Amino acid sequence: MIATEKKTDSRVLRGLTVGVVTSAKRDKSRTVAVQYQYKHPKYGKYLSRQASYQVHDETNESREGDKVEIVACRPMSKTKTFRLVRVLEKAPEPITHVTEAAV
Repeated sequence: MIATEKKTDSRVLRGLTVGVVTSAKRDKSRTVAVQYQYKHPKYGKYLSRQASYQVHDETNESREGDKVEIVACRPMSKTKTFRLVRVLEKAPEPITHVTEAAV
């Protein structure tokens, strides 16, 4: 995980993490998947893992597939302990096919 400091809104953000939004079906809540690697204690091989976090998105600015930056905060509900800092990269727009019957 990324451990950097960034100052916004007169608060120091510790433990910024980058992940991808996997679910945006709820109001002001998102599910973000964070990829990370760790070294196996016995064999020394690096293994990929994924953690899933519930994130508070006050303005509903993110959607599925967006790359976002999140930070830990006070518990907002039973499972929601992260909040969205910013959207780093928007997901491409879904392609919709227009049929001649619809036109």
